[in-house]
Amino acid sequence: MRKNNASLLTVLLFLLFFAGCATSQYSHNIPAYYIDPENSPVLETYAFEPSLADRILSLDPDSITEEEIKDVLSHGPAPRVINIHGGIYPVHLLMESFSKFLIFMGYPEEKIRAPSDGSYSYSCYEDSEQLAGYVAWFYEREAVRPLIIGHSQGGIQTVKVLHQLSGNFHDRLSVWNPVTEEKEDRFFIIDPLNKSEQPVVGVSVAYASAVGSGGLTRMLPNQWDMANKLRSVPDSVSEFTGFSIGMDVIGGDMLGFGSANEYKPNGKASVRNVQLPASYSHVFVPMTRHLAKNQEIRDWINAYKPQDKPVLTEKFSSSTANILWAADVWYSIKKHWTLEIQRLVRAQQEMIHVN
Repeated sequence: MRKNNASLLTVLLFLLFFAGCATSQYSHNIPAYYIDPENSPVLETYAFEPSLADRILSLDPDSITEEEIKDVLSHGPAPRVINIHGGIYPVHLLMESFSKFLIFMGYPEEKIRAPSDGSYSYSCYEDSEQLAGYVAWFYEREAVRPLIIGHSQGGIQTVKVLHQLSGNFHDRLSVWNPVTEEKEDRFFIIDPLNKSEQPVVGVSVAYASAVGSGGLTRMLPNQWDMANKLRSVPDSVSEFTGFSIGMDVIGGDMLGFGSANEYKPNGKASVRNVQLPASYSHVFVPMTRHLAKNQEIRDWINAYKPQDKPVLTEKFSSSTANILWAADVWYSIKKHWTLEIQRLVRAQQEMIHVN
């Protein structure tokens, strides 16, 4: 790790202090969480005006502007973002920084914060079966598939959730209620788009990513069952991005270089591998809140196109720390936000046509 222990402690204590100073009356529950999806079909609760539906369908998922987020996407549902932080306290504050970056960039706050207590991320020690049950529950009530972003051990847990949803650990999984954090007595959901019963095993997420996941973090007892699964991406995700960092002793296999860090699909999932610069810190890569405060930087991030080995050549007046990771993930979040809402609009139009 390139940051010494004193620097790490100073920054984390700084984050902890300012996080503790902030209070919020924000309500992170939304009414849709309390409906009965079997008797109140979720798809019918959305009422897109024809003009808005047309604008949604005309969006280019690979090129979403800040104006389109404000004028179009913000008027429809957004996928639940499940951020999973690493394991050393208080590193969760770094993932909180990333969550706030997303919020400042225009993502709905209520689709990031946990509905149980308002947390900005989930722990890598959270039961992967429980997280998989949350994925199914969110999809059933929101009609758009969730997105999962993991850092360090949180990235390993992200891939583990994907394997849970693919049935690679168990033949069936329970639905879990993320509001009450309780297991429900059922193993299926009502698919919001076609009203059919869908087992939790088989539910998919739209996008997932992992950064700095591997290396020494493989040795922890809670991750032993992922020894032969970490780099294998199952079909329970449409698109996956794996990020490695050069000279990453903590979370990189072979110091973060080479094919040992590459994720591969074991089916039809689309998988990208991105090599971040060796100057990036394993610990601090999610610290990105500052990026959304500078409009020039925001514009650069919104115009970013994915690269396997991204570089930053532009100069800005304020810090661009971790911009390449933030821009790549934000690109994918915008893309799948668009694709999911387009999928929802088409399903609703088909329902109206049939009826």
